[in-house]
Amino acid sequence: MISTGVLQLSIYTIVLIALAIPLGNYMAQVYSRNVGAQARDPVTNSLLWCESKIYSLARIDATAEMGWFAYAQCFLIFNAAGMLFVYAIQRLQPLLPGNPENLSGVSPDCAFNTAVSFASNTNWQSYSGETTMSYLTQMLALTSQNFLSAAAGMTVLVALIRAFARQQADSVGNFFVDLVRSIIFILLPLSTVLALTLVSLGVVQTFNGSLEYKPVEALSLNYKSTDSSHLAKLARGPVASQIAIKQLGTNGGGFFGVNSCHPFENSGALSNFLEMLAILLIPAALCQTFGKMVGSQKNGLALLSAMTFIFLLLLSVCYGFENAGNPAFTTLGIDQLSSDINSGGNMEGKEVRFGVANSALWAVATTAASNGSVNSMHDSFTPMAGLVPMLLMQLGEVVFGGVGSGLYGMVVFALITVFIAGLMVGRTPEYLGKKIEAYEIKMASLVILFPPMMVLLGTALAVSVSAGTVAVLNPGAHGFSEILYAFSSASNNNGSAFAGLSVNTPFYNYALGVSMFVGRYMLAIPVLALAGSLAAKKKIEAGNGTMATDNWLFVALLIGVVMIFGGLTFVPSLALGPVVEQLQMTFER
Repeated sequence: MISTGVLQLSIYTIVLIALAIPLGNYMAQVYSRNVGAQARDPVTNSLLWCESKIYSLARIDATAEMGWFAYAQCFLIFNAAGMLFVYAIQRLQPLLPGNPENLSGVSPDCAFNTAVSFASNTNWQSYSGETTMSYLTQMLALTSQNFLSAAAGMTVLVALIRAFARQQADSVGNFFVDLVRSIIFILLPLSTVLALTLVSLGVVQTFNGSLEYKPVEALSLNYKSTDSSHLAKLARGPVASQIAIKQLGTNGGGFFGVNSCHPFENSGALSNFLEMLAILLIPAALCQTFGKMVGSQKNGLALLSAMTFIFLLLLSVCYGFENAGNPAFTTLGIDQLSSDINSGGNMEGKEVRFGVANSALWAVATTAASNGSVNSMHDSFTPMAGLVPMLLMQLGEVVFGGVGSGLYGMVVFALITVFIAGLMVGRTPEYLGKKIEAYEIKMASLVILFPPMMVLLGTALAVSVSAGTVAVLNPGAHGFSEILYAFSSASNNNGSAFAGLSVNTPFYNYALGVSMFVGRYMLAIPVLALAGSLAAKKKIEAGNGTMATDNWLFVALLIGVVMIFGGLTFVPSLALGPVVEQLQMTFER
C-alpha cells in the first residue's frame, strides 16, 4: 500500500513539473509581447483581436505605462468595484433571474464575507453554495471573480518581474493590459479545456434545477406515483465551468458545500488527478515565467526547487501520519494497514474513491497553493497530518501559493535571504543585479508580518470572547486547532476550513472578512511599492563578493529562512493545538 501511494504521489509531481515548464515559457511570451503585435498562428491572432476590442470598448490606452502608485490605485479600485458588485448581487438575489430554487437574499454579514473572499482570491465559504447562492449569483458574481481575482494577483507579480528586468525606469507596466492578457490568453483557454474535459468525465453542467428522485425507503414503502411528499432532491447547476477556474485560479470555492468531495464536482479518479494538477499548474509555471522574463532561468528554477522541496517534505509528513492511521485505534489492537489502497490508514472523513494518498496529496496541494478546495475533510485528519496544511498556510502561502501571489511572496523571502547573507559577510545584498537596501527590506517586512499578525490576533480574539467560543463544536485542543486553522486560512487567502466550527455568524463573517482583506491588499501594495523602487534602480554587474542566487546553496538558505520564519512564529500556537492533541491520542487511554 505504501509503495502504491508513493508511486501516485511521484507521478503527480513529475507530470506537474513537466507541464509547468512549457506553460511558463508560454506565459512569458504573453506578458512580453508588444501591444499591437501579430502572431503567426490564427488562434493567437483571434485572441489578439479580442484583446484589442476590449481595450477599444473600455477606452484603455494599452500603450500607456504606469508607475507603481498608479498601478496600485488601479488594482485597488478595480478590486473594490468587484467587492461591491458581488455584495450587491447577493443582497438582490431574490429579485434577479437565474434563481430556480427561489433562494432568499444573503445576510449582510455573510454577503460582506463572501464579497471580500472572492475579490481577494480567498474563496472562503461560510455557507453551503447549492442552498444559498442562485445560479446567477454563482456564475455572474462568484465565477467571474474567480477569473478577475486570479488575474489581479498575476498582474502584481508581472509588475514585480518587470522591475527586475528594467533599470532606471519609472513605470512597471499597465495594470489593465496585464489583467486582460492574464484572462484572455491564460485563464480562459485553460479553463475552457478543463471544463469540457470535466463534463466529459461526468461533472455536472446544467441549468435544469434540482433533480428529484425516490429514496430507497420510498421505493420499499410503495408510495403512489402521485404522492410527491416522499421525493428527495439532488442539487445541480452549472458546476463544471466553476470548478475549472476555481482550481486553475487557485480560488477553491465550490458549487457545493462539501466541495470536491461531491461526485458532481469530482466524478472519479481521473477528474481528481486533473483537478489536483490544475491547482498547482499555474503557480509552478510562473517560476519558469519569472526566469524567462528576468533573463535568468536558473533563478526561476531555484525558486521552483525551494517550493518543490518544502512541498514534498510536508507531503511526506502528512501522508505518513495519515497512512499510519488513528493512534487511538492502534492502542486497541486494530490493524489499519490494509493491503487495499482505499481502505488502509485513517479513512475517517475521506472518499473511498480516492483513499489516503490522494486525500493527503490534495490537502497539501490545496494549502500549498491558496486554493482551499477539498476532496476530504481536514477536520478528520490525524492531528499531526492536519498540522501540515495549517503550517503550509502559515508559511505565507509561498510554497507555490496563489497564482501570482505565491511567487511574489517567495521572491520577498528571497530578498530577505540575500539581506541576511549580506549581513553575514558585510556586503550590500544584491538580487538579480539590484541592490537590496533599507526601503526594500521595509516593504518586504510588511509582506511577511501582516499575515501572522492577523492570524495570531484573530485567534486570540476568538478564544477570548463568547461569540468566538460558542461556535466551537469540539472542546479542548482540537477546538483551538479549528479556530487557528480558520484564521490561518483567511489571513493567508487560502479558503479551506477545518470544519467543526460554525463560522456563518456575524462575529466570524466580519472577523474573517477583515483578515482576508488585510491578507490580500496589505501585501500586494508593499509588493508594488517594492517593484517601483527596484525598477528605478540601475543594474550592477556581479562581482567577486556577489552571492549567487541560482545555486543549491541559495536554495538551501531560502528553504531555511521560510521554515524558520514559520516555525518561530507559530510553534507555540501549533503546540497548543495539533501537537497536544496528537500526544493525547497517543498516550491517553
